[in-house]
Amino acid sequence: MGKSRSLRWSALLFCLMLFATTQGQKRQGNIVEYFGKEKIDDVKEGRVVHLFKNALYLPTKRNALNSISFPTDKVFKDFLMSQKKVSEDEIGMVDHTGEAQRWTSIKVDSSSTFNNRVLRGSYVYLSYTSKSEDIVLFEASGHTQVIINGYPHEGDYYDFGYSLIPIKLKRGTNVFVMKVGRFPRVRARLIQPKSPILLTQRDMTLPDLLPEEQMGYKGAIRVVNASPNWVRGLSLNVTHKEKQAASALPAIPPMSVRKVGFDIPSLASGSKPEKSSMELLLLDTDKSALDKQQIAIQIKSKYGKHKRTFVSNIDNSVQYFSVAPSSTKDLENGALFLSVHGASVEAVNQANAYKQKDWGHVVAPTNRRPFGFAWEDWGRLDALEVLAEGKRIYQPDAQKIYLTGHSMGGHGTWYLGATYPDKFAAIAPCAGYPDLLGYRDSFVKRALSASESQLKQWGITPKMLEEMQKKPQLTPMDHIIIRAGNPSRTLKLKRNYLQHGIYVLHGEKDNVVPTFIARETREVLGTFHPDFTYYEYPGGTHWYGNHSMDWPPIFELFKQRSIPLDSTIKKMEFYTASPGVSASSHFATIVQQQTPFEISSIDYSTENGPKISTDNVSMLQLDTDDMNLESKEITIDDSSISLTTGTVFLKKEDNGWKTTTAPSAKEKGPHRNGGFKDAFRNQMIFVYATKGTELENQWYYNKARLDAETFYYRANGSVELIADRDFKPKNYQDRNVVIYGNSDNNAAWGKLLKDFPVQVEDNQVTLDGKTVTGSEWGMYFIAPRPDSDTASVGVVSATGTDGMKAIYSNHYLLNATTYPDLLLFSNTIMEFGTDAVKCAGFFGNDWSFEKGDFVWQ
Repeated sequence: MGKSRSLRWSALLFCLMLFATTQGQKRQGNIVEYFGKEKIDDVKEGRVVHLFKNALYLPTKRNALNSISFPTDKVFKDFLMSQKKVSEDEIGMVDHTGEAQRWTSIKVDSSSTFNNRVLRGSYVYLSYTSKSEDIVLFEASGHTQVIINGYPHEGDYYDFGYSLIPIKLKRGTNVFVMKVGRFPRVRARLIQPKSPILLTQRDMTLPDLLPEEQMGYKGAIRVVNASPNWVRGLSLNVTHKEKQAASALPAIPPMSVRKVGFDIPSLASGSKPEKSSMELLLLDTDKSALDKQQIAIQIKSKYGKHKRTFVSNIDNSVQYFSVAPSSTKDLENGALFLSVHGASVEAVNQANAYKQKDWGHVVAPTNRRPFGFAWEDWGRLDALEVLAEGKRIYQPDAQKIYLTGHSMGGHGTWYLGATYPDKFAAIAPCAGYPDLLGYRDSFVKRALSASESQLKQWGITPKMLEEMQKKPQLTPMDHIIIRAGNPSRTLKLKRNYLQHGIYVLHGEKDNVVPTFIARETREVLGTFHPDFTYYEYPGGTHWYGNHSMDWPPIFELFKQRSIPLDSTIKKMEFYTASPGVSASSHFATIVQQQTPFEISSIDYSTENGPKISTDNVSMLQLDTDDMNLESKEITIDDSSISLTTGTVFLKKEDNGWKTTTAPSAKEKGPHRNGGFKDAFRNQMIFVYATKGTELENQWYYNKARLDAETFYYRANGSVELIADRDFKPKNYQDRNVVIYGNSDNNAAWGKLLKDFPVQVEDNQVTLDGKTVTGSEWGMYFIAPRPDSDTASVGVVSATGTDGMKAIYSNHYLLNATTYPDLLLFSNTIMEFGTDAVKCAGFFGNDWSFEKGDFVWQ
């Protein structure tokens, strides 16, 4: 099935990128030290009752054939919803080269870890015989995912030691099948919890307390519900230095762990910086104590480097960011520097790498995790939220906002700078790469020039090297799926860089982000950009000290650049791939596109009279008061328009541009523009089916819980799960809703989707009047929430048991994956990837099929 080769090779190359990046960072240290060294080993949540010491592993070369959005996985498919058992030397799969791979025995080493280089990317099969139906915590690390007795759960692929999964052991043999992640090691234990409801200090989110500011604070801690029942009405009391704060906690679903926010009391006046501790007391509905913990917390001066927390609008979780405040106390009207970190780097270490500046504040967001989303998707949203928080707290000069970052943060700088050109006066990517696909391709170039020993180290065989050189053969289906990723194709937006100055800093001998990437980018900029500086640090590797990004010439360039006032702009270009990601620059907004998720652009100039040239723009908004035009006559393409004052909307029709009224909020626009992944924001809630069979109800609950587990792990998230019978739209106004189930088994469907042109029921899908029958179909799609002008409804649905297997994967919660508004696919998706997608595409601006763009195969 070679026609989607470019999609499939991406997974192999992405793994290679991460391997090289991690290895380079481990070698070069400082702020880019590998985060996993802080792995949690101690068990404080109960007693270890079983350590897995013997296992079977199945080597695989599956990455070479996988797509990122729809990875094939024949092995996991056999274990889903089944009690399959395997034995040593049994053939587990025949790989893409035709070689049979067998289950082979392996034992733990002295650290109680299965550790062998052959494990990277393999499967590990564990079994445990229980004499009774006991509830335990499955604690494992080093794996991407695990199937436990037929049901998938999130893994701990960064090897943090965070994973705790409440499970009910069945009497007899229990089967655990783990996918090994980026590291060639995994560990697994069973823990008897000390109580059904408890707190765990693994992965807390805490601020630093600031004596100079009289305010309350937000923290977050995980609550374990190792019981088969919902837990409601919990509260958390916090005592610190004789002051108290009480927080009502959200409901905790059965057999789950949720990270919950809580209040921390303000400091008493006169408090001094120190290491401190506070008491957390978990109370049930009758105020009986369920658990008590002593938590370490720092008291720091706001004039020194510190952490702050806030509540995210993505999912109502508590997130942190780090600050290197100005060395000028109580600086007014200063600058603000948004600094985005590299892969494996904590935001604290990012800020710590900077000397404090006398003319501005450095704020460092988290990307939701040290690896996070490469500053795309939810990483992008986190950067925007922290930028807004930094502006709120420090009240900088609105024209003195700057962007910089290192490594993956260098990519984030290129990406955010191209996506939001009017938000920054200048940008400074350090050791960065503009585009993830370009970074991927750089490793193809490196592989082609690598020695045999290097290729062996990377796991690339001569046959794989030969395959990597072949040109991709993409189908129309591949193209429309790939198109959903256009907002991340940074260089397609490169002319947005004309809106600010650029300083490119790169080490001369960088072996993690190869220096030739920076040189190629310099050549691109040289063809059109008049205001950039390029500097290669002599002898510099990927990280050669804090001056790898805290480089004085960068800040000198920043000082000389300001965001122009709208009224002074005489020429401006702006490009976007989706108004839902980026719609505006200064006084112009691309409201709607002609072809969704293709590049749209405007080119504005006042030379020889005001004029705008457009491409792929259906509706445009201009704020004429900000444009300061001498004449109210403007030419848009070939149409002459007389503008009024204030906000003007213009629509492109067959005979040219015409003024119009503001579009209905029910249509697509910057507020709600689709792409399936867009459902997972805006304080989203997951609503799972309870009206189906016992198997359907259990599967959809587990699927919603799996997505919540994944969003917690990847995004430090906290998602609210709700049974369909408890969902009342008025209680969740203007919030995104993700429905798990179909119209026959999820009661929320009729409340939110009964009039939408996509209907999924048992054994049937109807798409705008066209019917597809069978129990094997899975579907993802996004729709406007009918009772809201801003919120969306995401749908994860299937027509039957086979289709439910098809939707088990949740790669839509990864960065670099691409999903249009709708995808219909069969249960062979796990065998054939995108070749099993039957229909995919984008709805029209009115959310219709008729005016949309869809591909069938």
